[in-house]
Amino acid sequence: MLANRLHSAMVRMLRRVRATDEVIDLDAPRASLLSVLVFAGPQPVGRLARLEQVSSPAITKMVTALEEAGLVAREHATDDRRSVLVSATPAGRRLMDRGRAARIRELARILDGLSERDQATLRRATEILA
Repeated sequence: MLANRLHSAMVRMLRRVRATDEVIDLDAPRASLLSVLVFAGPQPVGRLARLEQVSSPAITKMVTALEEAGLVAREHATDDRRSVLVSATPAGRRLMDRGRAARIRELARILDGLSERDQATLRRATEILA
């Protein structure tokens, strides 16, 4: 079944490129949280918990750890002072950019070993998947 083979291939590829994540020196849950904030923008704590599929206390603990590391900041929402938004700091953005660049370099290294025909097939597949 195509869906099963595609899923397996994607998981294996992700594992291979994720090996470069030592560059960012964060565990997977914190890296995922920081990634959401960098690429999706500031988010309320409750939404982050839902997106990351963890409890509110767990997300608060992760946000606190990232905040102590200088990678995220909390601020009150302008439209509702009771609501707290979490955003990536410039240092958090730089860290995620370095991690993404390392993963892309690794993926490019893997793809460079493919024939031009296989690369063309993958280019077409990415267009379809996008």
